[in-house]
Amino acid sequence: MSALPRVTCAIVGGSGLYDLAGLSDAEPVAVATPFGEPAAPPLVGRLAGQPVAFLARHGRDHRLLPSEINYRANVFALKLLGVERILSVSAVGSMTPRIRPRDLVLVDQFVDRTRRGECSFFGDGVAAHVSLADPVCPETRAVLRAAAGTGPGVHDGGTYLCIEGPAFSTRAESQLYRSWGVHVIGMTNLPEARLAREAEICYATLALVTDYDCWHEDEDAVSVGGLLDNLRAGNRRAAAILAAAVGRLPARGAGCRCGAALRDAVITPRERIPDATRARLRPILGKYLGDA
Repeated sequence: MSALPRVTCAIVGGSGLYDLAGLSDAEPVAVATPFGEPAAPPLVGRLAGQPVAFLARHGRDHRLLPSEINYRANVFALKLLGVERILSVSAVGSMTPRIRPRDLVLVDQFVDRTRRGECSFFGDGVAAHVSLADPVCPETRAVLRAAAGTGPGVHDGGTYLCIEGPAFSTRAESQLYRSWGVHVIGMTNLPEARLAREAEICYATLALVTDYDCWHEDEDAVSVGGLLDNLRAGNRRAAAILAAAVGRLPARGAGCRCGAALRDAVITPRERIPDATRARLRPILGKYLGDA
């Protein structure tokens, strides 16, 4: 079996972003993970002269619902490629009048309203509890913020409410969520952020606002038809921001703690972890178990 290519930066594309403009010399790479197949083979190429991997979150033909995405396989595949930073692009609805369709939000917090299982690499004989108090890498988010600029329609910070889907909210739910003070609503990014932290990968979200969910009295309720034009515009803008961001990412160092998230997280005595579990998790736990 040939060795996998090594890249330190990955971009995960959401709805409408199945190919990345500007990605050159891109080749799909088959990556086998102990958690199954990723949504699509990662494309490894160069963006703005920098080596990157691109993964279409829903598959390149958008065949996967949010609850059907194998988030563990997606993140683990990127870990096996050597990825240290994930730049995530995600379509969201706005939950506040000041954030409008076609705006960009540099998310810094999440609230989970999903009911999905399998959102952790741990179990099967090993218990670990990472800190998720600050779920977004501050260093990576700062690079995205700088690349996005400070013009109108760019919002520095915001809370992303992650719902189960695939249906959009009822009006009653939308009004309830607004009362919590969240800023945007989506269906995918919290599982990724949690798993990226467990894999000790820096993670940051560029949220593309496509609609007002269904709370806004002067706007139509969200629908796929009305969402697509805003999504296409947002993805064009996101491609330019990503190209600028990948050239600014520093070597990972003391600017964040993501790369040592598991240092004090594993509770199970090392000698009690089953051999099969140790082998499966070697790419993320090996350095702490002497198995690297």
